[in-house]
Amino acid sequence: MGADVIVVGAGLAGLVATTEMADAGKKVVLVDQEPESSLGGQAWWSFGGLFLVDSPEQRRLGIKDSIDLAKQDWNGTAGFDREEDEWGKRWAEAYLEFATYEKRDWLHNMGVRFFPVVGWAERGGHLADGHGNSVPRFHIVWGTGPGIVAPFEKKVRAHIKQGRVHYLPRHRVDRLVKEGGAVIGVEGSVLAPSDAKRGEDSNRTVIKEFRVLAASVLVSSGGIGANLEKVREFWPERLGKAPTHMISGVPAHVDGRMLSITEEAGGRIVNPDRMWHYTEGITNYAPVWSKHGIRILPGPSSIWLDAEGNRFHAPNFPGFDTLGTLKAIGDTGYDYSWFILTQSIIEKEFALSGSEQNPDLTGKSIKKVMKRALPGAPGPVQKFLDQGEDFVVADNIEELVSKMNERTDQPRLSVEKIKHLIQARDNEIENPFTKDLQITAIRGARNYVGDKLIRVAAPHQILDPKQGPLIAVKLNILSRKTLGGLQTDLSGRVLDEAGEPVPGLYAAGEAAGFGGGGLHGYRALEGTFLGGCLFTGRQAGRAIAEL
Repeated sequence: MGADVIVVGAGLAGLVATTEMADAGKKVVLVDQEPESSLGGQAWWSFGGLFLVDSPEQRRLGIKDSIDLAKQDWNGTAGFDREEDEWGKRWAEAYLEFATYEKRDWLHNMGVRFFPVVGWAERGGHLADGHGNSVPRFHIVWGTGPGIVAPFEKKVRAHIKQGRVHYLPRHRVDRLVKEGGAVIGVEGSVLAPSDAKRGEDSNRTVIKEFRVLAASVLVSSGGIGANLEKVREFWPERLGKAPTHMISGVPAHVDGRMLSITEEAGGRIVNPDRMWHYTEGITNYAPVWSKHGIRILPGPSSIWLDAEGNRFHAPNFPGFDTLGTLKAIGDTGYDYSWFILTQSIIEKEFALSGSEQNPDLTGKSIKKVMKRALPGAPGPVQKFLDQGEDFVVADNIEELVSKMNERTDQPRLSVEKIKHLIQARDNEIENPFTKDLQITAIRGARNYVGDKLIRVAAPHQILDPKQGPLIAVKLNILSRKTLGGLQTDLSGRVLDEAGEPVPGLYAAGEAAGFGGGGLHGYRALEGTFLGGCLFTGRQAGRAIAEL
């Protein structure tokens, strides 16, 4: 079987690249080790958040954004400091231009629409030139992850019918074929048919071998997020101790196999120690894949305690600095932490990441979205309250702490200590003045109309019975993204150790560190993972289409 291009990996980056190339008349073979039920990869499961700069949605909410402010935030967040960052910085500059001037219009023309309230992720809490978003930039796709996958899947399926794309699910690439120093195809194993539903673990039974040749091969196979052994292997000391216990935020097929296979073919992997894992993971009471975890998207009001009941220092507040808090947790020597909050807080501030955890947004139901304003926790959150193993509910602090101690291997929490911490915080609420920076942050957040309406609860005393019952959530480390990867130039060509392109070899998406082997540097501003897949897939696809 021959083709102009082989795309390895049918996630978002692969679909975007395939669309660009097939639109230009190229014959594309799209291979993926998973069954057709998983077309769209990780993106389908996502909350559908996209980083946009100076958008109409921002302007309608009074948010003043600009590419200069976005560059300040990106550079302060990325912390580029390595020779290997040269291409990552170039990709970051190009991506910011894309996010400001092209991205929204391009998607809008494909039928993508956005929820009108812009979210404020990664708020930072450091100085102005440090980590974090100075303004809200997290735009939720109407339809969440499936809504961003749909237009590209539709185009790919149309090209399949027209014969320009040949889609081969259950085809696992084991080797890249080289001739005269150039990559000219792939070889691998055809896996046994699987009736696994989207995201479920599928079999790895080999039934035969396959070989496909082409002028170019594009690797868009994702990162190592579900390969917890690899995550621990590359875990950097700067983030503290690698967790003994982690849960997985991505399906098992996100195994990183193609990274080492591409490296063996001459591609250069940079920044493998840069990664993005969440600190607010909860065990899924109805898991789809192995060790399936869900991330809480928290508002800023919950009290965050370590495993021994110590309150984390500023700016380690919910939603402010993911990797900063990850380090703070790692430095404790434990791999979990706790939220303590009230019913009033969970009703307004808790959202769960993932398309399946937001049926109203995913289903594009305005009627169901409006129900979020009604009393009570959102339906998916309530199910975790009722069935989740990491949730504890009590009428008073003594009962709450007792139940929290029952959820760990040994009782580490003192009622007196935790009650003192919360009472000290509560004493600051009734006065318009405060020295508690978390309270200052809560009040500041409510100056933004989007937060005040649907995201941040009115400041109140945690121990006020009228705001109860009290709730505690045991938070696990949740694996998610690889920030490093195959180093690529701005055309998506994979570079070798000498910095020269490997002929015929391209990469996009997470496999390429979302561009250049790491356009995020050390940290991300959120909404930039899906965006990185869109941009790198488009760039590489268009570059190959011009060959």
